Amino acid sequence: MRENSLDDIYKLYINDLHYYLLSLCKDKYIVEDILQDTFYKAYLHFESCPKERVKSWLFTIAHNAYIDYLRKNKRSIPREDLFFHQVEGNTNIEQEYLAKENLGEIESIIKTLPIRQRQAIHFCDFEELSYKEGAEKMRISLSYYKVLVFRARQAIREKMKGRGKDER
Repeated sequence: MRENSLDDIYKLYINDLHYYLLSLCKDKYIVEDILQDTFYKAYLHFESCPKERVKSWLFTIAHNAYIDYLRKNKRSIPREDLFFHQVEGNTNIEQEYLAKENLGEIESIIKTLPIRQRQAIHFCDFEELSYKEGAEKMRISLSYYKVLVFRARQAIREKMKGRGKDER
């Protein structure tokens, strides 16, 4: 019975997980590898799965598998030739550097947020879903989704303020 329900879970959530991972890494071949790893880990730990939160449990496994993939491949990121030709002559390199540094700080802060807030901010600000679409995707009420986005943004602002004061 548990094997059949795992098959059903796979059929129910494979597309959602695929689109979620594709939004994170933008490479369908990497997504396939991460999906395979996700369902392998889910299979191994299926007995500990909370029955009422299967989808969020799978998304957590997928997210962690994605993070593991990033850690393993951190040092070897191939760049296309086009990447190096995108730098324009009259751009302010200092401003670009500060913007990238700021983005990196925000990304590291987002990683420290609770999982529900991370998902909400991801759907709202990175996937650019409407509040209604994000709430539906997370299977929560619209008002709770708005609260999660608000709290995530508030935490990011507070932590960014704290980092700015530490450097002075």
